Amino acid sequence: MNDIVNRLLVAVIVALFLSGCAATPPASELSYKSRAVTRTEGGLRVTTVVLSADESAAVYGVPLAKKGIQPVWVEVSNNETLSYFLMSPGLDPNFFPASEAAEAYLNSVPSGGKDELDQRFRGLAFQNPVLPGQTKSGYVLTHLNEGAKLVQIDLVASARARTFSILMVVPGFYADYHVSEVFRREIYPPEKIVNYTDDDAFRAALEALPCCATNKDGSKNGDPLNLVIVGGLDDAFPALVRRGWSPTEQKWSGAIMRMVTSALSGDRYVNAPVSDLYLFGRAQDLALQKARDNVHQRNHLRLWLSPMRYRGKPVWVGQISRDIGTRLTIHSPTLTTHKIDPDVDEARKALAEDMAYSQNLTQLGFVRGVGAAPQGAPSQNLTTDPYYTDGYRQVLVFDRHPTSLSEIEVLPWEKSTKINNTPPSGAKQ
Repeated sequence: MNDIVNRLLVAVIVALFLSGCAATPPASELSYKSRAVTRTEGGLRVTTVVLSADESAAVYGVPLAKKGIQPVWVEVSNNETLSYFLMSPGLDPNFFPASEAAEAYLNSVPSGGKDELDQRFRGLAFQNPVLPGQTKSGYVLTHLNEGAKLVQIDLVASARARTFSILMVVPGFYADYHVSEVFRREIYPPEKIVNYTDDDAFRAALEALPCCATNKDGSKNGDPLNLVIVGGLDDAFPALVRRGWSPTEQKWSGAIMRMVTSALSGDRYVNAPVSDLYLFGRAQDLALQKARDNVHQRNHLRLWLSPMRYRGKPVWVGQISRDIGTRLTIHSPTLTTHKIDPDVDEARKALAEDMAYSQNLTQLGFVRGVGAAPQGAPSQNLTTDPYYTDGYRQVLVFDRHPTSLSEIEVLPWEKSTKINNTPPSGAKQ
């Protein structure tokens, strides 16, 4: 009974606080093909876009999203000498054949329209092969994703394969970031951007970063900055989405109500909003999470784009921890907070292991960060949750080309006690 009461209190307080300032974001007016992304490799050009619920209903004539189905439009131009086949399981291992998807709606149409519905679904499907000199387009029916979708297009020919991994935002989801701003906007003037090609200089720059995220005015330190991600839209973020990391949602009315209902029911909410922390004078540029069994439990990370580049790649500074519950607190403007697992190194380590299976992690290393905080004398974040750490900052470097587990390079910097079971080598205090 106490657990139910606590959930109700958390839900009601969140709703009361946030409903007054939340607004419904404006709907996009763009045609779906205007959002299409194109990639070229060799003589192949691939263009693709993920349809929203309204767009898929307009194309297919039935509400596919209500059945958990999401069309992905793919166009392939083949200027090579071989015939290529699009592998639908690359987009979704459990994709829906056109006939199966049509079958789900046969009972809702008049008997005379069943053949027409089946023919429409089959006619819209992508048809293999793509012959030399040919351009083909069509739809692959995948499972519904909100927020972001990794579109992986595998094209196979005789003794040859081409792979394109494209991270796409799904319309109708109100993310707390915008791709055009986060990934394409120049946050820093060119003279402020430093591209590091020397590993020792890059390591020194990472160790000179602040220890922690802060509150808005920078007067109080919060969670430790224990993560660095090197990469962008073509490598790091497709890898994260491939492993089940989802973008968080804006704090708007729909998200608030979903938080309330999830808190009361204990259900999962894979895109639940996160609170703001600050670095470089601004709130996180984006946040991602990997939901667990219910809304109270999740792994989540916040990332800020830095003015650094490493061998031409963007460098993101981050904070990662694991939420293990919710509680009331006077240290949050919503009077509620997620309770973090005090062993923040565990979440950091779990991310490295998770990314090793993404096939895009190429290098892993550690640099000095917040400094050691032992279990017997833990530090605290902004909402007074205790945490302990070996004090290191984990660096993950990504590339778009597949990398096997045995090919991941460990950078010869610091040695994490949680990875190597060795004493700290002078972590910064």
